[in-house]
Amino acid sequence: MVLIAAAVCTKAGKTIVSRQFVEMTKARIEGLLAAFPKLMTSGKQHTFVETDSVRYVYQPMEKLYMLLITTKASNILEDLETLRLFSKVIPEYCRSLEEKEIIENAFDLIFAFDEIVALGYRESVNLAQIKTFVEMDSHEEKVYQAVRQTQEREAKQKMRERAKELQRQRMEQKKSGMGGTGRPYGGGSSEGFGNNSTGGISNHSSITTPSIGIGEIKQAAPAAKPATAKNALKLGGKSRDADTFVDQLKSEGEKVTNNPAPSAAPSTAAAKAKPVSDVPMDNVHLRLEDKIVVRVGRDGGLQNFELSGLLTLRVSDEKYGRIKIQLENTDQRGIQLQTHPNVDKELFKSKCQIGLKNPAKPFPLNTDVGVLKWRYQTQDESSIPLTINCWPSENTEGGCDVNIEYELEHTRLELHDVCITIPLPMGITPSIAECDGDYNHDGRKNILQWSLPVIDAVSKQGSMEFSVPNSIPTDFFPLDVSFSSKISYAELQPSAVQLIDDEAEVKFSTETLFYTDKYEIV
Repeated sequence: MVLIAAAVCTKAGKTIVSRQFVEMTKARIEGLLAAFPKLMTSGKQHTFVETDSVRYVYQPMEKLYMLLITTKASNILEDLETLRLFSKVIPEYCRSLEEKEIIENAFDLIFAFDEIVALGYRESVNLAQIKTFVEMDSHEEKVYQAVRQTQEREAKQKMRERAKELQRQRMEQKKSGMGGTGRPYGGGSSEGFGNNSTGGISNHSSITTPSIGIGEIKQAAPAAKPATAKNALKLGGKSRDADTFVDQLKSEGEKVTNNPAPSAAPSTAAAKAKPVSDVPMDNVHLRLEDKIVVRVGRDGGLQNFELSGLLTLRVSDEKYGRIKIQLENTDQRGIQLQTHPNVDKELFKSKCQIGLKNPAKPFPLNTDVGVLKWRYQTQDESSIPLTINCWPSENTEGGCDVNIEYELEHTRLELHDVCITIPLPMGITPSIAECDGDYNHDGRKNILQWSLPVIDAVSKQGSMEFSVPNSIPTDFFPLDVSFSSKISYAELQPSAVQLIDDEAEVKFSTETLFYTDKYEIV
């Protein structure tokens, strides 16, 4: 296909942003864009219009059109797929589909358009790659920013020096205007005026404006500011607007609390990253933390699997400072273990025990100390704890029927708070035919969330089926999966804690946490 230009225009035909990809005169492009609204006919469901020389392929987006101008020899199916990708890019950089928002983010949209099409031909990229390419650092930009900051600092320094010079000149002029007496500006000393007790002011009775010292000017100036700030912003002054905004968020499906905490709310990524545990802690507390990064292809095949873990120790009573920890390692996959530099490596290799190199030295008190970490990378598909199979197929109505199923591969695990997030085309509401568990459609973010409270050996399989109009199979990727578990993936568990001196058993508490750092099907 040969793509001539891409543009965002209003329903009235006004062009907001346009980007051409082949060499063509400005008058020719303007003529093609001006002809588009005249070719539109009401009452037809087509998304393309043809003339003698070009084809217009468009998609309505609320009050706007996403428009592609191609040659008539191009493949219409490829044109439509490219058009959908262009339509997905716009919400990524614009918070709303309004003309003002499009204009404010015009450069970001043009950069993204250039990543999709090069010299009139479609590039093999997806939405995630486009965002990555646009956000890449530029060495030239960093150099330019550094030079600009240096110039600004130099300009500010020159401005301060010039201000001091002007101030000295004003003071010298005032001194000369007072008769060359050397008396400071506005001062009260009578030196140079003989023994006149009234000072210099009595000899200049014609001056009616009282003089003020420089220090008095600095103190008096701020007092005059509040009188001029008539239209200053008042915090909390428009509670009705705030209530309206909250109601709007609730109508869009957002969860809004009535009494938020005074501290800033954490980001979604930070809240998802590490689940909070409520395990009661003894004087000796051990925490095992596993997190995985998984990337699986939509047609199968493991692209990336990485497990990282950490064992931390917390001692709350000084009499349990000198201890050693016995571990049970039943893993057969070859997970790499690495002890802390202060831990006795020979003791760990021979007896699988964790103790300090210097037995006379205690562990730190009331501090989480990492004593062992592990890492595991593989391309073996059997290592995936939970497999997700997403199967979208096109139907006769111009949309897609989507079937998604999951299966727990490691039945010894028990996964909690499982959430499978499925992207949807913008402005489309899915029709759910069958679902194990719960689902939630977030129209503001254009996603469908499939939630399952528990997946274990009893409920290790489940499925969901839904239909989406005006969609293609690629619209439903990448899928994002999140879950947590209180069973370690690494099959590593502390079995006993003993004192160094008499090897007496010490009561200890254990906390195990296994969660997803990033788990996606692309």
